[in-house]
Amino acid sequence: MVIGVTMVNVSPGKEKDVYVVIKGMKNVRDIYHVFGEFDFVVIIQAESLSELNRTVDDIRSVDGVTKTQTVVGAEI
Repeated sequence: MVIGVTMVNVSPGKEKDVYVVIKGMKNVRDIYHVFGEFDFVVIIQAESLSELNRTVDDIRSVDGVTKTQTVVGAEI
């Protein structure tokens, strides 16, 4: 099991649309709207690093997403 935390920036006015799309994605456990450098924090839970990477790629392809930054951890 691999856990990823992806911070996401979106274009102004696209927050609601991006939230709805990401919330419905496979492997997305939680999404939080935050204030500061990023607009959203997305918690991803996947079976493998490659599956997590595919989910991050899917997030990056969402219309309105301008930047992502991901940190990865594994359960011990």
